[in-house]
Amino acid sequence: MNSTIRLEPSGKEVDCRSGDTVLAALERSGFVMPNNCRAGACGECKTLVTDGEIDQGIVLDMALSPDERDEGYGLMCMAKPVSPVVSIEFGTDDAKPRLFPPKERVSFAVTDILPRTPKIVEVRLRPLGENLRYWPGQYVMLGDERAGAPPRPYSIANAPRPDGEIHLLIARVEGGATSGWVHDELAVGARVTLAGPYGTFVGDPATDTPVLCLVSGSGLAPIMALTDAALRRGFTHPVTIVFSARGVDDEVDEGMFAFWTLKHRKFNAVITYTGDDAPEGAKRHGRIPTVLPDMFDDLSGHTVFIAGSPEFVDDCREAVNALGATPDRVHVEGYFAQSAAQVPPADRLTG
Repeated sequence: MNSTIRLEPSGKEVDCRSGDTVLAALERSGFVMPNNCRAGACGECKTLVTDGEIDQGIVLDMALSPDERDEGYGLMCMAKPVSPVVSIEFGTDDAKPRLFPPKERVSFAVTDILPRTPKIVEVRLRPLGENLRYWPGQYVMLGDERAGAPPRPYSIANAPRPDGEIHLLIARVEGGATSGWVHDELAVGARVTLAGPYGTFVGDPATDTPVLCLVSGSGLAPIMALTDAALRRGFTHPVTIVFSARGVDDEVDEGMFAFWTLKHRKFNAVITYTGDDAPEGAKRHGRIPTVLPDMFDDLSGHTVFIAGSPEFVDDCREAVNALGATPDRVHVEGYFAQSAAQVPPADRLTG
């Protein structure tokens, strides 16, 4: 029996094939729901069922307690509709995802510090307690006041993982106390505290168009998280990342680009070089706003994500607008060295 999943409070409806879980139906329709194990064990996809009936299947009490079941909650990774319509609590009035309230002083251990370019390191962190819940595209605040490193915002560069590991791409900023502390003093084995998650650079969970990502420098971090999450859940439209680099030394994550290109036939990564140190045979030279018209005639049917310095973001936004991009499908993240944490509005937060 096919069923309909109704999302409340937006009233949007999603078709669910016979035998499919609610999570699978949502993902097939482009909606994103937090999940990790997909086996009824982690509780990430716990959702209130407001109307209709589901077959919950086998789940662990640690992920969904008997009291929560009595209150109407279910784990959507295992739940299958057994009534024609199942209504669930999902998102806001426009069906955008509700975001997790930020937390202060969440403890992590530094498990690795990897040089990515002469100016960028990747810091890998593991939680010492509960995982920090976040949406791909969000950021955390990292610093150490005792070391003279005030908290600064850094986007998470990976989609959520069952082990809670978080990757940050941190560029050295001239005169930057916090980036200097990360590059020169922070060591593997150190204990650090994060605050977050912050920000709303999560896009539209129901994106049903090709996606174009324009990025430079450590602005790649949220783009990697968004792309990682989309490809893992089987996003069916083309995804293109255009990365601006001065030369080969400024390339970041080209190995992951190659992996995604081989694994996902609709993924494409393009590097355009703005300096003299370009590899032999490079196809693109020049700033992204300059090369973009040669790559696309019309962006009216695309969803666009732009991340980098404020100047880069402004120039790229002007370029995509000139190619017909729809303003409400253009999402931007500009990096200011001194920016404060952006707490999402209360109506976007989970209870």
